[in-house]
Amino acid sequence: MDAKILVVEDDLDLARLLAARLVAQGYRVDTAQSGCEALRAAYELHPDLVILDIMMPGMDGYETCRRLRELSGVPVIMLTALTSLESVVRGFGAGADDYVKKPFDFQELEMRIQALLKRAQPDPSPRVYDDGRLRVDLRAGQVYRDGERVHLSPTEFRLLRALVSRQGCVVSHEELLKEVWGESYGDAVAELSLYIRYLREKLEDDPGEPEYIRTEWGRGYWFAERTRDLEFAF
Repeated sequence: MDAKILVVEDDLDLARLLAARLVAQGYRVDTAQSGCEALRAAYELHPDLVILDIMMPGMDGYETCRRLRELSGVPVIMLTALTSLESVVRGFGAGADDYVKKPFDFQELEMRIQALLKRAQPDPSPRVYDDGRLRVDLRAGQVYRDGERVHLSPTEFRLLRALVSRQGCVVSHEELLKEVWGESYGDAVAELSLYIRYLREKLEDDPGEPEYIRTEWGRGYWFAERTRDLEFAF
């Protein structure tokens, strides 16, 4: 397996237990007990995935996640006892890719880890959407609007990729949630709507009247084709 995981948890006993379980599954594991330690470790170690506690003294998990996003697109699973929808939305808004509530089942956590690591692997088929205004390189994970780089979180890019790769076709809420977040998020339509809004704010001239990411009410979303200067290369 050989993937490198950074566990950020201020409860030392839980951090050690989680690290031991992950090592037993074949992962390489490093730990940090604070947000500042996590940022240093992420910069030095370049982990493949971060498991991040939210309720930490000093810099909490939300701020740590935001700063991690400035360093890299590493997948982040937030681990917390907070259960409100507001805290979940805030976590995704900070750039988290998944959210696991304490107390958690280790087998479920490992399944989520495997799903995120699999989705983080590069797409072997080079594909580029380019209409002269918007350019989406599905393999390189890069997006440009009017020649300027658009910085998307890993979750935002996975969502855009799911839509662009099915250009012109409606993709249901359920399909998008399972492909972007995983099997256990099949009914999290509110989170999907939130990320659609994030994408529109970054890609559209008028997010209220989207040109690219269209809504099929009651069904899902679709990526519209622009006819002007259109190129879709494989």
